[in-house]
Amino acid sequence: MSQPPTSRRYQQHRSRSATRSTRPTVPQYESRSSISGKSKSRQSPKAGPPSPLSHTHRAQSFDQSVISAPPSTTSRRSSSAQRFPPQPISIPQHKRPSHGSLSGISTTRQSSTAYENGSIISAPSFNSHHSREIREPTNSRPAPPKRVFRDQSPVNSRRSPSEKSIKATKATRKLIEELHKASESFNLDRRIVAITNACAEFDHDDDLKHNTELQNGAAQVLAKSLSTTDDDDEIRMVCAAIEMVFRAQGPYVHVAFDKCGTTMVPILLRLLERAENGSMKHADVSILNITKTLLYVSRINELRYNLARHAGMMDAMRRVATSILNPECRVARVRVIANLANCDDNKGLVLQHDGLLDSLLRIAHLDLSDSAREFAGMALMDMASAPCNQIPMVKNEKVLGTLVKMVLVEKGPGTREAAITALQNLAFTKENRLKLASFKEGIVLEALKKALSGDKNVKARRRAAGALTNLACQTTSKVMGCHKGLLDTLAIVSTRDENSEVQTRAAMALTKLAANISIHMPCYETLLDALVVASLSSSVNSVSAVLRVKARDPENRASMVRHRGILDTLADISVDPRTQIKDKDNAMRAIMHLTNESKNRTVMCTKKILDALVAGANSWAPGMEEIMDSAVRAIERLATEHSNRPFMARHEGLLVAVAAATERETILEDSGAHPGRAFLAKPLLMSLLVAM
Repeated sequence: MSQPPTSRRYQQHRSRSATRSTRPTVPQYESRSSISGKSKSRQSPKAGPPSPLSHTHRAQSFDQSVISAPPSTTSRRSSSAQRFPPQPISIPQHKRPSHGSLSGISTTRQSSTAYENGSIISAPSFNSHHSREIREPTNSRPAPPKRVFRDQSPVNSRRSPSEKSIKATKATRKLIEELHKASESFNLDRRIVAITNACAEFDHDDDLKHNTELQNGAAQVLAKSLSTTDDDDEIRMVCAAIEMVFRAQGPYVHVAFDKCGTTMVPILLRLLERAENGSMKHADVSILNITKTLLYVSRINELRYNLARHAGMMDAMRRVATSILNPECRVARVRVIANLANCDDNKGLVLQHDGLLDSLLRIAHLDLSDSAREFAGMALMDMASAPCNQIPMVKNEKVLGTLVKMVLVEKGPGTREAAITALQNLAFTKENRLKLASFKEGIVLEALKKALSGDKNVKARRRAAGALTNLACQTTSKVMGCHKGLLDTLAIVSTRDENSEVQTRAAMALTKLAANISIHMPCYETLLDALVVASLSSSVNSVSAVLRVKARDPENRASMVRHRGILDTLADISVDPRTQIKDKDNAMRAIMHLTNESKNRTVMCTKKILDALVAGANSWAPGMEEIMDSAVRAIERLATEHSNRPFMARHEGLLVAVAAATERETILEDSGAHPGRAFLAKPLLMSLLVAM
């Protein structure tokens, strides 16, 4: 193709043609382009946050702007501007290409906030996290899970809402306005149409859309509609719409309830009673929707105190076991009770309200729904955690019988865990311990023993061990020690359970009982057997400390030395390199106390005991001085029995250990650091040498 003519006459002809054109000139074309950076209605992606223009203004600017070629193309053709002078360009409105079809031009703009008439309209992009219903059984609700942004990109920033979301927000706002206008109308058909459209719009599971609905006043409008109608169909539909919008996230539910809760809750409770009495069409649907709304509100911890004190609220909860409700309504009602009982200020109120505790016990004992029984157990668990409730609940035999039945019979791990935790909470008060331990010939102890030894749920076993630890005290030691198999179960669990925390708690319960069981009790020998077994545990326990305390009492020494396994246990603890210094010291002191009894010295002069004493006398490590002194004292007391001296003198390493102790004592005596101290190693060495 040949080059176009470039003569001066040709250029003048082109210039005269351009001046006769009536279309927009090039400067006008560039001033309306979004690429030139001079547009007031649209900004470049690099120009910072957008100005707070209304969505309508921006849409008009977008549609009316003239599209130019990419800047790169213009720069490439600038070198040939002399040969091809620019001409005015006109693109008809119906033939203009869309932004998405232009190459090299980015039409996507992001900002951290969307504006509507100068106000922020974007909702927080949080995932839905409601209060956890199946809770860890403690005295307080655990901290809520951490909220995360929906945007999972490496840069955790919220994007401005899309055009689609803005349109949806406007549609929601328009729908709520129509609903508000209809609520003020006396025309029932108009109100029915408006609430039907609202239910169709609100019935979804997008919590962010529900947030927007509450932000735009849907709860207030629906509460007003509910207060101005007596038509059963309209009441049913309004209750359904209220339940839908309250599916939102917790902070938005909180704000909406603060605005309309004082007027809405009394109406809901009045309608709930009316529906339960059978004087309303579609009663089951209305009961379920009202109960679910109360459930959503009760999940907010800050609202539980006021919600429980609304007139008629506790009466509505009490009717859970007396009204004819379908299983879903009954489970939701029990969940509301459990949430209300989780508030510290409500625990006494729930217990003291006439008939509410009996309704909970009936649900926990007889209801066919596993979920209903589980949430009833959680409510009892939370109520038992309040100090003001513990003594009255233990005095109620129905409470104890129900909890024991749940521990022994229930198949759900969460239900058993809740019942065991309730017993653990009730055993915290000293006045309750003997009553619990002796209830129905020890059935509470039997239930806890079964849970500790056979429950597959680790949390349930840990709670059972904690309950037995709370029960163990001076007043209950005889009852618990004489309960068949309890001491043996504690000993076995403390060594064989797969969970170290369960082992530690079981050993703690055993040692608490051992500290209060005396030689005059019939369970004393069983206790010594249990201590021997528990000493084999790999977890930290205080068996050595218990044996040391027992050996300090003169009336226990003879029975301990002659009981099978006690001396071997003390010797093993003394020489085991994995044993802590504190436990070694306790074991060595126990051996020393046992040698104080003259009748024990002949029995204790064995190779295993002497090996332990030699190892203790040779303990030169820092912090083991007390162990060395206790070992030398025990050897000296064994040597006071003349028949023991030849055997002791010939024991491997014993004379060397005594000689080293003699040298150490000589240094201490010369330094005068311990005036008045009895130095026993030198006379001991002389007596052993004479015996050889």
